[in-house]
Amino acid sequence: MTLDDLRVFVAVCRAGSLSAVARDLACTQSAVSQHVRRLERETGVALLERHARGVVPTAAGRVLQAAASEGIAGLDLALRRLKDLVDGESGSVRVATGATTVRHFMADAVVTFRRQHPKVSLEFRTENSSRGCFAALADSELDLAWITIGSPVRGIEQRVVMELPWVLAVPAGEALAGRAYAEADDLRDLRLIRLPPNSTSAAHLDAAFAEVGVRPVFDTSVADWDTALLLAELGLGCAVVPAVPDLAVPGVEGPVRLIPVRDLWPLAVGWAVRRWDALSPSARAFAETVSDSCRG
Repeated sequence: MTLDDLRVFVAVCRAGSLSAVARDLACTQSAVSQHVRRLERETGVALLERHARGVVPTAAGRVLQAAASEGIAGLDLALRRLKDLVDGESGSVRVATGATTVRHFMADAVVTFRRQHPKVSLEFRTENSSRGCFAALADSELDLAWITIGSPVRGIEQRVVMELPWVLAVPAGEALAGRAYAEADDLRDLRLIRLPPNSTSAAHLDAAFAEVGVRPVFDTSVADWDTALLLAELGLGCAVVPAVPDLAVPGVEGPVRLIPVRDLWPLAVGWAVRRWDALSPSARAFAETVSDSCRG
């Protein structure tokens, strides 16, 4: 049993496909199968079940996958720390973010960090959801992920940086456009643009609506908060979006108004890491720089 065997096995479990992992590793499917077969010989149990659409881990396979994932993540962190100790202030910080995260939360911090740590490179990997960020942290050498804070995830530490109140983006012609704020009950009869399906922010908003007894009507869905705001500006409906730090407020003559919504729980955003105490000094410095910038 080798470390490569375990890495390949974990990749196969996550991908659900031998051929997909073979493509990622630029090798043959037979080579990937050999890694799995070697593990099965060593453990004496079947680790994968073959199906028409791919493979899934057996009960024994899930046990090995969980242990191997955690062990590989810890080893990768240790190797990164050792490399950073050798490189000193050089090296890199690898960050998983959403599609619009850098623009809304990190723009000023990136400039500040670059000025303070000119020899450290920043690498950003775009993920479409907090779930994708968690998977990226577990599967690769990423240091940090900026996420919408949600339920606890095994092997991941989450840290709140800020809480975002909700605002209603409403076309200027709507009756609510002249209000200083909106109540949750005002949303009952509006056509709302739905936040990204299956996202943590959408689940949070649904729970907040349920808490106040409101079931809004959604007839359009989007992939990110900025697109929801854009569709509201185009008159396709209203959108309830988090008030991100640099959210542009259209002028009096603009096509949309942003109105604070009372009674809804704010949305928490912040950092996710595998272990805070295992972060490199550069990664920790970047996380703190972003956090300070957001809070400031």
